[in-house]
Amino acid sequence: MIDSVMFWNEPNNKSHWAFEIDPEWRAFAAMVNLAADAVAAENPALTRVLGGISPIDASFIERMNRFGVVDRMNVVAVHGFPLDWNHWQINEWPQKIAEIEAATDKPIWVSEVGVSTFGAEEVQSFGVKRTAELLVGRVPRIHWYSLYDLPKAWPATTRHKEAEGSSYYRHFYMGLLREDGSPKPALAEFEKLTPGLGICQWFHFEDHRLDDAVKWLRRLGVRHLRTGLSWADSFRPGADAWFDRQMRALEEFDVTVTFCFTPEHRGIQPHHTSPPQVAGEFADFCARMIRRYAPASAAPSFARSTF
Repeated sequence: MIDSVMFWNEPNNKSHWAFEIDPEWRAFAAMVNLAADAVAAENPALTRVLGGISPIDASFIERMNRFGVVDRMNVVAVHGFPLDWNHWQINEWPQKIAEIEAATDKPIWVSEVGVSTFGAEEVQSFGVKRTAELLVGRVPRIHWYSLYDLPKAWPATTRHKEAEGSSYYRHFYMGLLREDGSPKPALAEFEKLTPGLGICQWFHFEDHRLDDAVKWLRRLGVRHLRTGLSWADSFRPGADAWFDRQMRALEEFDVTVTFCFTPEHRGIQPHHTSPPQVAGEFADFCARMIRRYAPASAAPSFARSTF
């Protein structure tokens, strides 16, 4: 079931928010404040999480403090990939958490941490073990990214694609399972660490991996799962049916659902990272998803659907 809601994904990352339009994140803050209030009005028991930041930057949290965003949250989240993208080493994890703790009194979740097998699969095995040593017991929730490799036929959700060089291609090797579903060596290490480690797994629209993913999550003993419901996807034909199928399949887990991605026709620019033309439209989407999948009382409406 949904136990927490995350607003956006890596908002301080140039691949996930259009800085050229909103360089001070004022539009972002206005959008998220409306959305957080809308979710709280629908179900105040849900944990509200500020979308995991990447890079880990205390000044961004301080800015969100000034804009009233953090006051509306129960949790602040961070993402870290020191073996792939960040300019710090894996052993600095405690220091990075402490930097954010100095900027807020809210609990800190690590909602994405992972290691690519782009160069060698053995590196991921080391990364799983060392990450757990550094973070389990240090923060209340950790989501390993991810269960599956991204299929090579699908684009990674970044703004500049192949122009990013090896940084882009690393996105395709983050899974504990290869694209064909076969396990990598790190899977055995990860299994020893559940339920202390959760999983972050994004599911694409009508993702063929959904049912097999659920079987793997059960087998691995995963309790906490982070995934997303895309505002952009909500305009596709059959979107509600797909969202219903996804949320029904994941009902047995404690789900952090991430709301993000601007529909091209609703953005100031026609891009998923753009601030919306009307900030309240994102809030309307979030509220509708909560009414459908995590209402404060009564069964979710999708539970009454037939397929």
